[in-house]
Amino acid sequence: MDGLELTAFQIISAVGSARSSYIEAIQKAKQGDFDGAEKLVKEGDEMFIEGHHAHAGLLQKETDEGQGSVVSLLILHAEDQLMSAEGFKIIALELIDVYKKISKL
Repeated sequence: MDGLELTAFQIISAVGSARSSYIEAIQKAKQGDFDGAEKLVKEGDEMFIEGHHAHAGLLQKETDEGQGSVVSLLILHAEDQLMSAEGFKIIALELIDVYKKISKL
C-alpha cells in the first residue's frame, strides 16, 4: 500500500467514525440526552479534524511536490466520505436543536 492509499484509508476511517458519532448524537437527542448528544458531536468533531488534516496533507503534497494529481477512485471515495460527514454534522446540529425545542413544549 503506497502513501496515497494509506492516507485515503486514514481519511475514510476518521470521517466514517465522525459520521457515526454525529448519527449517534441525533439518537441521543431523540431520547432527550442532550449532554450525551453534545459529547458525541465533540467526539465526532475530533475525528473529523483528523480526517480533514489528512486530506489537507494530500493537498499540501500536491502543491509542494506535484504529487496527488492522479485521481483514484479511492481518493474520490475518501473525499466523498469527508463531505458526507460534514453534511451529517450539519443535520445533527439542526436535529438536536429541534429535539431541544420539542422537549421544552
